[in-house]
Amino acid sequence: MNEHLLHDHRPIRIPAVVKGDVAPSEPILLDQHARPLRDLRISVTDRCNFRCTYCMPRSVFGKDFQFLPRSELLTHEEIERAAKVFVSLGVEKIRITGGEPLLRKDVDMLASRLVALTTTEGRPVDISLTTNGALLARKAQSLAKAGVKRLNVSLDAIDNAVFQRMTDADWTVDDVLQGIEVARSAGIAPIKINMVVKRGVNDDQVLPMAKYFRGTGHILRFIEFMDVGNTNQWNRSAVYPSSELIALLHRYFPLEPVSPSAKGEVAKRWRYVDGQGEIGVISSVTQPFCGDCTRARLASNGRLYLCLFGQQSVDLRALLRESDDDDALREKVASVWSQRTDRYSEARGFSPLIYSPRVEMSHIGG
Repeated sequence: MNEHLLHDHRPIRIPAVVKGDVAPSEPILLDQHARPLRDLRISVTDRCNFRCTYCMPRSVFGKDFQFLPRSELLTHEEIERAAKVFVSLGVEKIRITGGEPLLRKDVDMLASRLVALTTTEGRPVDISLTTNGALLARKAQSLAKAGVKRLNVSLDAIDNAVFQRMTDADWTVDDVLQGIEVARSAGIAPIKINMVVKRGVNDDQVLPMAKYFRGTGHILRFIEFMDVGNTNQWNRSAVYPSSELIALLHRYFPLEPVSPSAKGEVAKRWRYVDGQGEIGVISSVTQPFCGDCTRARLASNGRLYLCLFGQQSVDLRALLRESDDDDALREKVASVWSQRTDRYSEARGFSPLIYSPRVEMSHIGG
């Protein structure tokens, strides 16, 4: 996708904004690989209180790093307006991300605005939030009151020494666990615990994490170390393949596969044979799932990316601020999506890739 798409005004057939069911004859918005637009990740800040080595290493994001000024961030009103446009085009799920979204002032008020949205078929839009959990104990009640029903919490180790080495911050595992418990008590469920696994760094935490969260009702998900952005010094030797991880877990806690709950689900699901819950594995490196990817990403500065490994983007902030014409904004998003060809993870697997710098994860969330 190229920047010139911002000025591409060719007409395109897109679903009408309607209440109730969409007419059977109404076309579905598809990209060049016949993938519909169903999920939107909205970053609300590029700041974070962790310096995880695989995302925001302190060597790059140090005390002198220039984060976005407030004037460049989308306002709550602009985010809500953009979200309404995406929902009118078929989005059914929205995830609030960062950086660390709980650093954004009044993020609970923003969540309540998004919770009020309904799909073109009249169903509530599924609103979730991803957090590192450090501030969750303080924010969980207000998020639940706002209507957030699902959370993804990042936690890469249950051992505090390993955790602090990876996060390069003073927060502790107990801080995160307390936040998870407050969220559970507030009625937020399910809570998914996301663990990025790096070989030789925290792979010794796989079994302890599984043991800790078995039977809690929370869903532990193991994520392969990915080459997101340009600063995390990714190399394939540090990838702990999901197949190897499942084999390890199965030896101690027998597992059986679970059918996906929806097409395009990124995690492959497994459940414990003894009924103590389920886990998931996200295998973007060894088992790419580009073919079913239905996700768009709106960065905190209003730039639209169509891939987690995106290089090019489209400036929606300019359209939001220059005009109140939602139809024009809708036409632009539809035009960009219809020309989408992104499949980075699949391409990585069969040919050498020489790509210009990619967007940093801290700008668009996970």
